[in-house]
Amino acid sequence: MKPVIALVTARAARGLDEDLPPLEVALGAAGAEVHVTDWDDPEVNWASFDLAVLRSTWDYTDRLREFLVWVETASSLTGLLNPPPVVRWNTDKHYLAELARAGVAVVPSSFIEPGGNAEQALTAFLARHDCAELVVKPSVGAGSRDTQRYARRENGAALAHAKRLLDAQRSVLLQPYLERVDEDGETALMYFAGQFSHAIRKGPLLPPGATASPAIGLFAPEKITPRTPGTDELQLADRILAALPFGAPLYARIDLIRDAEGAPCVLEIELTEPSLFFAYATTSADRFANAILTALAT
Repeated sequence: MKPVIALVTARAARGLDEDLPPLEVALGAAGAEVHVTDWDDPEVNWASFDLAVLRSTWDYTDRLREFLVWVETASSLTGLLNPPPVVRWNTDKHYLAELARAGVAVVPSSFIEPGGNAEQALTAFLARHDCAELVVKPSVGAGSRDTQRYARRENGAALAHAKRLLDAQRSVLLQPYLERVDEDGETALMYFAGQFSHAIRKGPLLPPGATASPAIGLFAPEKITPRTPGTDELQLADRILAALPFGAPLYARIDLIRDAEGAPCVLEIELTEPSLFFAYATTSADRFANAILTALAT
């Protein structure tokens, strides 16, 4: 019998996920029956699938508690990849602090929790980091939504942004803006079952002087090109995968930028619903389809 696989998306992402069509084709060619499903569709019988693979559930950031409840429910009815422990860990960027404690090079990150003193935290952050610019973002977020770049002198606007997030009971992440991203962009490395597949370059997402988040709808527009990662980037990605508390998952996207000295560091790790940019690497959708079917078989 053909394995029956759900590729899980969201109503708001329908037509926006460019990875879904080639993945459907690749899985079908490999002998699977494929259904594209919305994670919150009450009519879906998750027990009817041999496996459900999270793909573009991009609205979860506004409904995190509901999404995590669904993750637990769905995983009790069918195999879910990536599984609940990975999703719980990865949907909140507090994982950056955990990676830093494990000795992984990450963009310096400070958090302000709801109920905390935002002004005091921002002042302490600026005292610790001699950065010309900083970034304010929610610790639970995706697609650069509610993320902005501020000059150091714009600390009043940065503080107001942080307070808006805190007032909405959202934890705040402060990071120095690493200026080399304006020239080098980001390197996003794709891994399937712990094996490197391909990489792309993302152009800088946060324009200077912007008065609002660059996101339009679910995500900010991105300028994507293929990239051959550096040896140092591949080595850092290997250390990251080794540091994960649950081993290498079915899929991982590791987003790196370079610091002032040119060394790569982690901006974020996408283990829940990352775009995997199949269009920029021939046969990458086939490689992912094979990894899915291997995971199902084992």
